[in-house]
Amino acid sequence: MSVNRTKKKLSMGAAGMAVAAGIVLAPVAASAHIAVEPDGAPTAGSTRNLAFAIGHGCDGSPTTSIEIELPAEGISGVKPVVQAGWDIEIAHDGDAGRPSAVTFTPDEPVSDEMRAEVVLNVGLLSDASGTIAFPVEQTCEEGSHSWSEIAEDGQDPHDLDSPAPVLEIEAADEATDGDAAGHDDHAGSGAEEAAEETGASDGESSALPTVLGGAGLGAGVVALVVSIVALRRKKA
Repeated sequence: MSVNRTKKKLSMGAAGMAVAAGIVLAPVAASAHIAVEPDGAPTAGSTRNLAFAIGHGCDGSPTTSIEIELPAEGISGVKPVVQAGWDIEIAHDGDAGRPSAVTFTPDEPVSDEMRAEVVLNVGLLSDASGTIAFPVEQTCEEGSHSWSEIAEDGQDPHDLDSPAPVLEIEAADEATDGDAAGHDDHAGSGAEEAAEETGASDGESSALPTVLGGAGLGAGVVALVVSIVALRRKKA
């Protein structure tokens, strides 16, 4: 990538402090592409950690660096997550320009049989929507691979040989409407439950006087019978 850039280098050795979003190496089946995995639904106006997963080298050759190109639109800021075992370089457009790319270089080349993840903390603009692409240049001990193809309108991204990792953005108003609908549904169900409970209480309350009245009437009848029997015995 040809840009006039300044570099800020962040370095941490393998003995440095490990972080939760650090490198993950595990023997898994090689993935055909480089994928971006957000730590939650990427909604406009939010901030998300984006993990870029590298599941293979270049035709079997170990990976020596990963350069992620940053989009010019849709994001408000980017901070790479420091992690053990990697050096990090931030490139800028001009002396005081916006960050244009972040390069992750492992202390040791990542074997083709291993999986690695590098992480960017990305802020999304409040009016961001649609998709945002993050082209990646993967450099290996032998050769390199540019993951930079972007699907055109109507084209299936799976048909691309070297697709760029793409982030799907949910508009802020859609997320708000969804939350509001959820709250309305909850409120409605709560109102119905309250009405049912109130109805049950009213039914129990209205039945109580009837029961008490019946019990009083029964007691009065018994008392009357006892009085009549006693009176007849007295006359006899």
